[in-house]
Amino acid sequence: MQIAIMTFDGFNELDSFIAAGILNRMKSRGWQAHITSPSAEVTSMNGVTVQRQKPLEFAAEADAVLIGSGIRTREIAADGTLLSRMPLDSTRQLIGAQCSGTLLLAKLGLIGPLPACTDLITRPWVMEAGVQVVDAPFVAHGRVATAGGCLASVYLAAWMIAAGAGLAEAEQALHYVAPVGEKATTVEQAMRVIAPFLDTPS
Repeated sequence: MQIAIMTFDGFNELDSFIAAGILNRMKSRGWQAHITSPSAEVTSMNGVTVQRQKPLEFAAEADAVLIGSGIRTREIAADGTLLSRMPLDSTRQLIGAQCSGTLLLAKLGLIGPLPACTDLITRPWVMEAGVQVVDAPFVAHGRVATAGGCLASVYLAAWMIAAGAGLAEAEQALHYVAPVGEKATTVEQAMRVIAPFLDTPS
Protein backbone atom coordinates (compact mmCIF):
# COMPACT_ATOMS: atom_id res chain seq x y z
CA MET A 1 0.00 0.00 0.00
CA GLN A 2 1.56 3.27 -1.15
CA ILE A 3 0.05 6.31 0.56
CA ALA A 4 0.30 9.98 -0.35
CA ILE A 5 0.10 12.38 2.59
CA MET A 6 -0.76 15.54 0.67
CA THR A 7 1.03 18.40 2.40
CA PHE A 8 1.01 22.04 1.29
CA ASP A 9 2.70 25.24 2.44
CA GLY A 10 1.15 26.38 5.71
CA PHE A 11 0.33 22.78 6.66
CA ASN A 12 -0.69 21.65 10.13
CA GLU A 13 2.08 19.42 11.47
CA LEU A 14 -0.32 17.31 13.53
CA ASP A 15 -2.27 16.28 10.45
CA SER A 16 0.61 15.19 8.24
CA PHE A 17 3.10 13.83 10.76
CA ILE A 18 0.77 11.90 13.09
CA ALA A 19 -0.95 10.16 10.19
CA ALA A 20 2.38 9.39 8.49
CA GLY A 21 3.85 8.03 11.72
CA ILE A 22 0.95 5.68 12.40
CA LEU A 23 0.60 4.48 8.81
CA ASN A 24 4.31 3.76 8.59
CA ARG A 25 3.90 1.32 11.47
CA MET A 26 2.69 -0.94 8.64
CA LYS A 27 6.05 -1.07 6.83
CA SER A 28 6.42 -4.76 7.63
CA ARG A 29 3.27 -5.30 5.58
CA GLY A 30 4.71 -3.36 2.63
CA TRP A 31 2.95 -0.07 3.39
CA GLN A 32 4.68 3.29 2.94
CA ALA A 33 3.29 6.74 3.63
CA HIS A 34 5.04 9.61 1.86
CA ILE A 35 4.90 13.38 2.42
CA THR A 36 3.60 14.45 -0.99
CA SER A 37 3.82 18.10 -2.04
CA PRO A 38 3.70 20.39 -5.09
CA SER A 39 7.14 21.84 -4.30
CA ALA A 40 10.44 20.33 -3.18
CA GLU A 41 10.07 21.93 0.27
CA VAL A 42 7.01 22.97 2.25
CA THR A 43 6.85 25.06 5.41
CA SER A 44 4.27 24.43 8.10
CA MET A 45 2.01 26.96 9.79
CA ASN A 46 4.56 27.10 12.61
CA GLY A 47 7.64 27.52 10.42
CA VAL A 48 8.82 23.91 10.19
CA THR A 49 10.29 23.28 6.73
CA VAL A 50 10.44 19.74 5.38
CA GLN A 51 11.49 18.14 2.12
CA ARG A 52 8.82 16.27 0.24
CA GLN A 53 9.24 12.56 -0.37
CA LYS A 54 7.04 12.46 -3.47
CA PRO A 55 5.80 15.06 -5.97
CA LEU A 56 2.13 15.99 -6.01
CA GLU A 57 1.48 13.83 -9.07
CA PHE A 58 2.24 10.74 -6.98
CA ALA A 59 -1.18 11.15 -5.37
CA ALA A 60 -2.85 10.04 -8.61
CA GLU A 61 -1.00 6.72 -8.63
CA ALA A 62 -1.02 6.02 -4.88
CA ASP A 63 -3.25 3.33 -3.41
CA ALA A 64 -4.45 5.75 -0.74
CA VAL A 65 -4.39 9.49 -0.15
CA LEU A 66 -4.71 11.63 2.96
CA ILE A 67 -5.16 15.40 2.64
CA GLY A 68 -4.12 17.38 5.68
CA SER A 69 -5.17 20.89 6.58
CA GLY A 70 -3.33 24.20 6.69
CA ILE A 71 -3.65 27.94 6.74
CA ARG A 72 -3.51 28.28 2.94
CA THR A 73 -6.15 25.72 2.00
CA ARG A 74 -8.60 28.30 0.68
CA GLU A 75 -5.94 29.56 -1.74
CA ILE A 76 -5.24 26.02 -2.89
CA ALA A 77 -8.95 25.30 -3.31
CA ALA A 78 -9.23 28.34 -5.61
CA ASP A 79 -6.23 27.31 -7.73
CA GLY A 80 -7.67 25.35 -10.64
CA THR A 81 -4.25 24.56 -12.07
CA LEU A 82 -3.11 22.99 -8.80
CA LEU A 83 -6.35 21.05 -8.38
CA SER A 84 -5.94 19.66 -11.89
CA ARG A 85 -2.72 18.00 -10.71
CA MET A 86 -4.73 15.91 -8.22
CA PRO A 87 -6.98 13.56 -10.25
CA LEU A 88 -8.01 11.30 -7.36
CA ASP A 89 -10.19 8.25 -7.93
CA SER A 90 -12.45 7.05 -5.11
CA THR A 91 -13.32 3.88 -7.02
CA ARG A 92 -9.71 2.73 -6.71
CA GLN A 93 -8.15 4.70 -3.87
CA LEU A 94 -8.85 5.07 -0.17
CA ILE A 95 -9.14 8.83 0.32
CA GLY A 96 -9.25 10.77 3.57
CA ALA A 97 -9.18 14.45 4.46
CA GLN A 98 -8.80 16.32 7.69
CA CYS A 99 -10.16 19.70 8.71
CA SER A 100 -9.65 22.17 5.85
CA GLY A 101 -8.52 19.28 3.66
CA THR A 102 -12.24 18.49 3.41
CA LEU A 103 -12.62 21.69 1.37
CA LEU A 104 -10.20 20.29 -1.20
CA LEU A 105 -12.18 17.05 -1.39
CA ALA A 106 -15.30 19.11 -2.02
CA LYS A 107 -13.61 21.10 -4.79
CA LEU A 108 -12.39 17.85 -6.35
CA GLY A 109 -15.97 16.57 -6.43
CA LEU A 110 -15.35 13.67 -4.06
CA ILE A 111 -17.96 14.48 -1.41
CA GLY A 112 -21.04 15.88 -3.14
CA PRO A 113 -24.07 16.12 -0.84
CA LEU A 114 -22.76 13.50 1.60
CA PRO A 115 -22.22 14.57 5.24
CA ALA A 116 -18.60 15.39 6.06
CA CYS A 117 -16.43 16.48 8.97
CA THR A 118 -14.16 19.50 9.22
CA ASP A 119 -12.85 21.94 11.80
CA LEU A 120 -14.83 24.87 13.18
CA ILE A 121 -12.94 27.52 11.20
CA THR A 122 -13.31 25.72 7.88
CA ARG A 123 -16.95 24.72 8.47
CA PRO A 124 -18.56 27.73 6.72
CA TRP A 125 -16.25 27.41 3.69
CA VAL A 126 -17.08 23.72 3.29
CA MET A 127 -20.79 24.51 3.62
CA GLU A 128 -20.42 27.20 0.93
CA ALA A 129 -19.04 24.46 -1.32
CA GLY A 130 -22.36 22.63 -0.93
CA VAL A 131 -21.30 20.04 1.63
CA GLN A 132 -23.37 19.11 4.66
CA VAL A 133 -21.13 19.33 7.73
CA VAL A 134 -21.78 17.10 10.74
CA ASP A 135 -20.67 17.74 14.31
CA ALA A 136 -18.52 14.63 14.61
CA PRO A 137 -14.82 13.75 14.64
CA PHE A 138 -15.00 11.24 11.80
CA VAL A 139 -17.30 9.99 9.07
CA ALA A 140 -16.75 7.77 6.03
CA HIS A 141 -18.79 6.92 2.97
CA GLY A 142 -17.35 3.93 1.19
CA ARG A 143 -13.74 4.70 0.31
CA VAL A 144 -13.86 8.41 1.25
CA ALA A 145 -13.46 9.63 4.83
CA THR A 146 -13.28 13.01 6.53
CA ALA A 147 -12.25 14.04 10.03
CA GLY A 148 -12.47 17.20 12.10
CA GLY A 149 -9.97 18.38 14.71
CA CYS A 150 -6.18 18.06 14.68
CA LEU A 151 -5.99 14.91 16.76
CA ALA A 152 -8.63 13.23 14.60
CA SER A 153 -5.68 12.29 12.39
CA VAL A 154 -5.53 9.19 14.60
CA TYR A 155 -8.98 8.18 13.38
CA LEU A 156 -8.10 8.70 9.72
CA ALA A 157 -4.95 6.61 10.02
CA ALA A 158 -6.76 3.86 11.95
CA TRP A 159 -9.60 3.81 9.39
CA MET A 160 -7.15 3.53 6.51
CA ILE A 161 -5.31 0.63 8.12
CA ALA A 162 -8.52 -1.14 9.09
CA ALA A 163 -10.00 -0.66 5.61
CA GLY A 164 -6.84 -1.90 3.92
CA ALA A 165 -5.62 -4.60 6.28
CA GLY A 166 -8.26 -5.29 8.94
CA LEU A 167 -9.18 -4.17 12.44
CA ALA A 168 -6.51 -6.22 14.16
CA GLU A 169 -3.75 -4.41 12.27
CA ALA A 170 -5.30 -1.03 13.09
CA GLU A 171 -5.56 -1.91 16.76
CA GLN A 172 -1.93 -3.02 16.84
CA ALA A 173 -0.67 0.19 15.18
CA LEU A 174 -2.66 2.38 17.56
CA HIS A 175 -1.62 0.36 20.59
CA TYR A 176 2.02 1.12 19.79
CA VAL A 177 1.56 4.91 19.68
CA ALA A 178 -1.03 5.25 22.46
CA PRO A 179 0.02 6.70 25.85
CA VAL A 180 1.35 4.22 28.39
CA GLY A 181 -1.36 3.36 30.90
CA GLU A 182 -4.06 4.38 28.42
CA LYS A 183 -3.37 2.01 25.56
CA ALA A 184 -6.49 -0.11 25.91
CA THR A 185 -8.83 2.85 26.34
CA THR A 186 -7.23 4.74 23.44
CA VAL A 187 -7.61 1.79 21.08
CA GLU A 188 -11.18 1.14 22.23
CA GLN A 189 -12.16 4.75 21.65
CA ALA A 190 -10.70 4.83 18.16
CA MET A 191 -12.36 1.55 17.20
CA ARG A 192 -15.69 2.80 18.53
CA VAL A 193 -15.42 5.85 16.28
CA ILE A 194 -14.35 4.14 13.04
CA ALA A 195 -15.99 0.71 13.28
CA PRO A 196 -19.47 1.81 12.12
CA PHE A 197 -17.93 2.94 8.82
CA LEU A 198 -15.93 -0.18 8.02
CA ASP A 199 -16.37 -3.16 5.76
CA THR A 200 -13.05 -4.66 6.71
CA PRO A 201 -11.20 -7.59 5.16
CA SER A 202 -11.10 -10.77 7.19
